[in-house]
Amino acid sequence: MRYDVKYKKLNVEDNESCNLQCEKKCEKLADVFICCILAFFLLFLSTRNVGLIYCYADELSEDSENTAEDAEQEQQKIKETILSEFEYGEIDDSLRSLFPEKRIAFQEVISEILTGDLKSSVKLLTEFAGEQMLYLLQTGKKNLVHILLIAMIAAFMNQFAGTLQNRQVASVGFYMIYILLAALTVAAFDVVIQWVESGIRNITAFMGVFYPVYFLAVAVAKGSVTGVAFYNLVLFLIYAVEIIIGNVLLPMVRVYMIIRVLNFLGPEDMLGKLSEFLELIIRWTLKTALACVIGANLIQGMISPAIDTVKRSTVLKGAEAIPGVGNLLGGMTEVALGTAVLVKNGIGMAGAVICIALCVIPLVQTAGTALLYKLAAAVIQPVSDERVTGCVEAVGEGCQILLQIVFTVGVLFLLTIAIVAAVTNA
Repeated sequence: MRYDVKYKKLNVEDNESCNLQCEKKCEKLADVFICCILAFFLLFLSTRNVGLIYCYADELSEDSENTAEDAEQEQQKIKETILSEFEYGEIDDSLRSLFPEKRIAFQEVISEILTGDLKSSVKLLTEFAGEQMLYLLQTGKKNLVHILLIAMIAAFMNQFAGTLQNRQVASVGFYMIYILLAALTVAAFDVVIQWVESGIRNITAFMGVFYPVYFLAVAVAKGSVTGVAFYNLVLFLIYAVEIIIGNVLLPMVRVYMIIRVLNFLGPEDMLGKLSEFLELIIRWTLKTALACVIGANLIQGMISPAIDTVKRSTVLKGAEAIPGVGNLLGGMTEVALGTAVLVKNGIGMAGAVICIALCVIPLVQTAGTALLYKLAAAVIQPVSDERVTGCVEAVGEGCQILLQIVFTVGVLFLLTIAIVAAVTNA
């Protein structure tokens, strides 16, 4: 009786252990079954992607021979395809409004730059410089002649004032001539300020339609994070140029010019320090803006491209791991990305050429005016009163400040293009 009970207990324990072993085996079989299903699903997706990759490869290249000529043809096809995907309508409309006498197509400029032909771009810049110099001589010749005549009359009255019995009459006559001279110089300087305002407005208007296309090319060549980050930075740059330079610095330069002219009205230097203070603020503001833009671009260039590089390298490594077509896909991707970088640099170079052409117009006008009035001051200095000489020279010094403003604006946009091109070439 005891033996039977003990025997039955042993059977129960054996049954429980058998059940546990069966459950473990079932779990292992279930895991194997699930892994098989997942493997089959991944194999199905990979074969489907392989078919798509082969279709895309057939579209890019019918003959996949590894020769230099075929590689160049494929690169040319990819380049034309990428260029045709961008929209140049707004840029062409802007170029027609900015250069009505020139027929400039932005895509043609890009194509010429990508082929290495820069003769047309250099010819365009030289033509603009020559035309603006002729325009400056035609418009400023009469005003400069009038200023020289008035300065000679003031010199005559100053030299022969001692022969007059009433020196107050000579002094009143000199002040009247000086006020006329001051009015002419301020009017001439206002014309130069209008040229600078128009030039800066044209530069910001073109950059407003150029940068969306350029940073779309940056997104294609490097990644969306880089394109969006730099595009937001450039929007802030355009806004800052319009507000700080257009609404603050240019009116400050006009005030500086008026103070310089009024300072020479009396025999004592009463407003010289104020004019020097305004000049110091203007120059410091320009240098600070330049340093801030360079620093922001460099910091952005260290962060955003690195993020896109990590994302793109992960995708490329995964694609190259596909059996059979991994090497083919990797080679095609390298060619496509290299061509995208080339197109991106071509678009940036074309935008830089147009930006330089837009900067040439106010630069030549302002520099020419500064040289003319500096020459006029040098001519009349031996014979005229120092106050008259200082009044004429003030126009040249004011034009030098305007020249620095235009140069800084152009450098801000050109440096942005250069830094973005440099950090996105890898």
